[in-house]
Amino acid sequence: MHDSKSVSRKKSSNVVWHQTEITKQERNIQNNHKSTILWFTGLSGSGKSTIACALEKELHHLATNTYTLDGDNIRYGLNNDLGFTDEDRKENIRRIGEVSKLFVDAGVIVLSSFISPFNEDRDFVRNLVKKDEFIEIYVKCPLEVCEQRDPKGLYLKARNGEIKYFTGIDSPYEEPVKPEITIDTSVTSIDDAVGRIINYLNQRLYIEIRDNITALGFY
Repeated sequence: MHDSKSVSRKKSSNVVWHQTEITKQERNIQNNHKSTILWFTGLSGSGKSTIACALEKELHHLATNTYTLDGDNIRYGLNNDLGFTDEDRKENIRRIGEVSKLFVDAGVIVLSSFISPFNEDRDFVRNLVKKDEFIEIYVKCPLEVCEQRDPKGLYLKARNGEIKYFTGIDSPYEEPVKPEITIDTSVTSIDDAVGRIINYLNQRLYIEIRDNITALGFY
């Protein structure tokens, strides 16, 4: 991991929004489900990506249009110029928020899995879309459990001073104030987590569970 210089952003006065012919509502009708952002936030090792991947597989089985945006994957391309300072983290979330918004406009359920440690940045993404188009999922897990898991060996490197600005060690994590869903992965299985989210989406009519579809025995 590395630091980077601040990203300079200026909006051109010559940019004009181009209105497309197909609306988001028309795409949602064609897809037979609402588009929304499922925003997974939590410490490294909490299980965000694991739950997001399992959930996308289940949503695909339910014939919904989905796409997963993962923190590490995004830094391979779109955000490979960013480090892990507080300012770079903010820019990281700003960019992925704008990308997530485009997916919502395209009629897709986008699963965005990012540590996203600051409430202000998560609220920024929430305010990019309509009120019901952002679902914050707090993947809660005690720091000591995340450190025990340490699937990428990052906590050990951070404790040894090999990684700077690591969330939970020398960079803060602000817990969500009022997340739509909270899942404590220290006591909740992946299947149960996926089931809770599916039920939330079904009960609030984001998706429709059809009688001829059976998924993981949740229904």
